[in-house]
Amino acid sequence: MRELKHTEVYKKCDLSFMKFKTTEEIGTCEEFIGQDRAVKALIFGFGMTHRGYNIYVTGKSGVGKTSAVKKMLADVSKGKPTPCDWCYVHNFIDASEPKTLSLPTGKGKDLKRDMEEFIEILRDNIPKAFEKKEYEEEKQKVTNELQKNKNRLFDELQKFANEEQMQLQFAPTGIVTIPIVGGKPITQEDYNRLDDSYKEIIRNRKEKVEIEISKALKAVRKIEQAYMNEVKELEKKVALFVVRDLVENIREKYTDYLQVVDYLDMVQKHILESIDKFLPERGSNVPTGLPMNIPKPEPTFAEYRVNVIIDNSNTKGAPVFFESHPTYNNLFGSIEREARFGALITDFTMIHAGSLAKANGGYLVVEANDILKYPFVWDSLKKVIENQELRIEDIAQHYGIMGTVGIRPEPIELDVKIIIMGNTQIYNLLYAYDEDFRKLFKVKADFDFIVDKNDIVLSKYSCFIKSICEKEGLKHFDRSGVEAVIEYSTRIAGDQNKLSVQFGAILKIIKEANYWSDIDGNNKTIKRKHVETAINEMLHRSNMVEEKVHEMINDGTLMIDTQNDTIGQINGLAVYHMGDYAFGRPSRITCETYMGAEGIVNIERRARMSGNIHDKGVLILSGYLGSKYAQKIPLSLSASLVFEQSYEKIDGDSASAAELIALLSSLSEIPIKQSFAITGSVNQKGQIQPIGGVNEKVEGFYHVCKANGLNGKNGVLIPHQNVKNLMLKKEVVQAIKEKKFHIYPIKTIDEALETLTGTKAGKIRKDDSYKEDTINYLVDKKLKQLAKDFRNLSRDKKKEDTEQENSENEQ
Repeated sequence: MRELKHTEVYKKCDLSFMKFKTTEEIGTCEEFIGQDRAVKALIFGFGMTHRGYNIYVTGKSGVGKTSAVKKMLADVSKGKPTPCDWCYVHNFIDASEPKTLSLPTGKGKDLKRDMEEFIEILRDNIPKAFEKKEYEEEKQKVTNELQKNKNRLFDELQKFANEEQMQLQFAPTGIVTIPIVGGKPITQEDYNRLDDSYKEIIRNRKEKVEIEISKALKAVRKIEQAYMNEVKELEKKVALFVVRDLVENIREKYTDYLQVVDYLDMVQKHILESIDKFLPERGSNVPTGLPMNIPKPEPTFAEYRVNVIIDNSNTKGAPVFFESHPTYNNLFGSIEREARFGALITDFTMIHAGSLAKANGGYLVVEANDILKYPFVWDSLKKVIENQELRIEDIAQHYGIMGTVGIRPEPIELDVKIIIMGNTQIYNLLYAYDEDFRKLFKVKADFDFIVDKNDIVLSKYSCFIKSICEKEGLKHFDRSGVEAVIEYSTRIAGDQNKLSVQFGAILKIIKEANYWSDIDGNNKTIKRKHVETAINEMLHRSNMVEEKVHEMINDGTLMIDTQNDTIGQINGLAVYHMGDYAFGRPSRITCETYMGAEGIVNIERRARMSGNIHDKGVLILSGYLGSKYAQKIPLSLSASLVFEQSYEKIDGDSASAAELIALLSSLSEIPIKQSFAITGSVNQKGQIQPIGGVNEKVEGFYHVCKANGLNGKNGVLIPHQNVKNLMLKKEVVQAIKEKKFHIYPIKTIDEALETLTGTKAGKIRKDDSYKEDTINYLVDKKLKQLAKDFRNLSRDKKKEDTEQENSENEQ
């Protein structure tokens, strides 16, 4: 049986071909290591301008997805045009639906400033225009004409009343008519003493006069309305003289932008219709009906302001926005409200842009976990992408949570590339269950977590370590330190010919090695010993549970035999994951066989402590026994398999080889050397299949053997395919070198049997028999005997049942 050398269980890194002493001497670094597939996908996604080609970036945490996307977007965005500015302005037709203005880069800020200056000038100039002598004279002329016409009407009315012997008296409530009798106004008492015929004459006169009064008052109202209109026209003329030149000055700057020209026309028209706002003496009265003497607020002239929600004046190229907190408001924008006298008030100046609007014309990057956990975000995002327009809405009002009336701003045209960062599980779920996702995110950029190890990649990896040192302000590594980091990366990758690009874990070791270098003394560089110390200390901080398990094995609480030979008992190996740490733990597997027809009984399954994959592994054992030993006889066997002292659920098939060997040992009654442990799954042909966690499993058994005293015979059998995955700890490698511990790669169950028992497995001969005293011979013999005994027992039982039935019939 081939035994692995110490050089095969740990592959050292040799960077002598790079000719550097410290990372400080390494040249310019490339950003991406072994991510050609993902980089090509990103380049394609960034270049596709058609709808639906948004990007989902997937891969394990720490592989550099975010860094790669940032770097590539920084390069791509530079060559893109800078998008326009977006503004909201007052809608003079319907104030509840503010209008958008799209302006070239930087023009939004200019327009805002121009309108602010425009308002300030109007505040000052319009009141001054109305204080001029010419305006007062013109207004007085109109007022005099009004009074003249009113006097003429009232003189005519008074003359008519005199003719009808009625006196007119002007009161606050209107015009009162008083009859004249004997040349004097009559009192109510005198009127009551008049006879009825004379009273009737007075009533007729009164009716005639009141008709004329009504006509006169109508005429006065027409005259006053005409007066008001004339004053309004006069005010418009005065205001227009001030406004027209100011608006024209602004209009000249924006003659090429039709939206702005139309907006300025509306502003001018609205100002001329709202002159009172600019005249303080008309807007400072105390409002009637208020319970307190609350002054009327000064006008803000907000309707003439410009709300620049997107200002790209400082943006170079296309905007790139990373939204780290994509709540609904942060992503889509918000509309604020202000409390005024107990009411919530809002207008277009309280509209605020979200990250979608800020990234308009460029790229928006969000995390999948975040956009899926916040209410309303995912569905709203899909609608925005599909419709290519953004509506900034009050979410509470939109979903009927708040009953107050708000505003509905005009939507913004949207042209943004969405990049979602997430894991593979979320991608698969969205792709399977969300049809919109498949239509809208047609590009998948999949980042690998391991890459091939070759000279080019090693050079890039060394360069990556240099860049980290410079970026984080750490000491530089010498060559031995770089080699140690790369060897650690190989262990994480789980393959001697691969490297891990989960840079989060690598960065952690680099920083901690710098710390231990400082602790070690006056070191100018980080050396191999510092990296190894960082790794060992990191493991020590996390392996308390592993040490507790070893203590229980050492004191006999958990029974593991590493010295004797035992029938139907074998040491299996399992890996326990404790979040940030994984370790191997040996488990005693035992098997008992006896006559029966139950087949192989998985006790864990009966106790509901077994997972589906472990159940499958046990069922495969039946297939192996049937194909090898039960071609001509029925398989009459009952066997119980169990993981001794297991108190948690067991899953996985990496112990199926161990279970099969324990079963064959029990049948053949050949003892198994307990100085060995074995890991590996087996198929129905008896071939050993690879497993995961081989390093942790080997190291776990080594520590148990070390505690019990290494006898030079201890070792582990592993699938031959897993040899390339070995990157064992320094201590284990040294024990293998000194022949105190052994590792054997196996391909078949027969190879494992011979190593674990010291007995030949035996090959089948032409007559379908096995050579005597081999394991397969003894197993075959035992199964035949069990079948014969079971058949005889069944025949005797059947005969006994028949005799009993006949006896009962005779009775």
